[in-house]
Amino acid sequence: MNPERYQVVIVGAGLVGAAAALALGRQGLRVALVERQPPAVPDESWDTRIYAISPASQRFLKRIGAWQRMDVGRIQPVFRMDVAGDARGAVRLDAYEAGVSHLATILESGRLQAALWQALQADGNVALHCPETIESLVREEASTRLVLASGGVLETGLVIGADGAASRIREWAGLASTVTPYGQSGVVANFECEHPHRGTAFQWFFESDILAWLPLPGNRLSMVWSTTTEHADACVDLDPAALAAQVQAAGHGKLGELRLLTPAAAFPLRLVRVEAVIAPGVALLGDAAHGVHPLAGQGVNLGFADAESLVAVLSRHRQPHSHCGDVRVLQHYARERAEPVRRMQALTHGLHHLFADPRARWLRNTGMRLVDHLPPLKAGLVRAAMS
Repeated sequence: MNPERYQVVIVGAGLVGAAAALALGRQGLRVALVERQPPAVPDESWDTRIYAISPASQRFLKRIGAWQRMDVGRIQPVFRMDVAGDARGAVRLDAYEAGVSHLATILESGRLQAALWQALQADGNVALHCPETIESLVREEASTRLVLASGGVLETGLVIGADGAASRIREWAGLASTVTPYGQSGVVANFECEHPHRGTAFQWFFESDILAWLPLPGNRLSMVWSTTTEHADACVDLDPAALAAQVQAAGHGKLGELRLLTPAAAFPLRLVRVEAVIAPGVALLGDAAHGVHPLAGQGVNLGFADAESLVAVLSRHRQPHSHCGDVRVLQHYARERAEPVRRMQALTHGLHHLFADPRARWLRNTGMRLVDHLPPLKAGLVRAAMS
């Protein structure tokens, strides 16, 4: 069978992979996207997987035509964030005080996935191989041949691995990764709350746990509780009323009585460091390229920034004598993303250990109180998180 030839083949059509494909297709490149299964069509139930999308990511999604397809009734801007320590330390980050419209936007993963998929289908610039799996990959000089389970063959200069934390493309390319488990799990669930949240996100740092309440449209919130694996398993096993009571008590009844809307789920927390995110003819994006602690809610935003950076690099270096998989071109992408990823991993890893160490209790709470009394510093933190 004669191969179908593309400049780029993206493996994995999650949020980051789909966004990268949409953006590259709009740049006029010949792009194929390989995915095991199409996204589920959202229904009226609330998705347990919630993301805090930064304004920078929002602008990127708008430029590629996905944000406009979101249901405005299912997204919630965050106007302020109240962070509390375990000994009267507290920081309030406020969009109005920082001179910005909002800090982030909370939305459901499934609905953003559907919006990206709809945009891909409407544009028609990307060849969608879905549902589909890859039987084999063979690197031949300046191109890679991908044999699909259906019998089709794709040939490309660049394979983009956007296939998640257990990336097959990363393994195939021999790009080493180091996984550091935190010995914790993240428990997620959605609740209806008695009192309005007014667009406020809440976060509590306890000695070993981090509890976050993210505002959803209406009187609803999404919870992310980073806790010991044993406690996480216990939370998942609780009946709805008992879980709601425990989460309500942990949040000091801030929003009154809670009622569970979605069953709780738990996932392991770990730091993933990848030594190199490129190789000849290969580039990694999103969770295939890095993993961070969710306490700052920046994992998916790092992934969208990866996609935006790679698209910009490939667009800048479209020369007749070069191809998308040229490692000299891909090195520009690797250099652009190295520092932002290292900085976010260092920040989240450091904060995790700072709040997990009981000996640092005075230091962390005093530091929070100091930051709260320095408006210019708070405004700077807000702007850094938004970029």
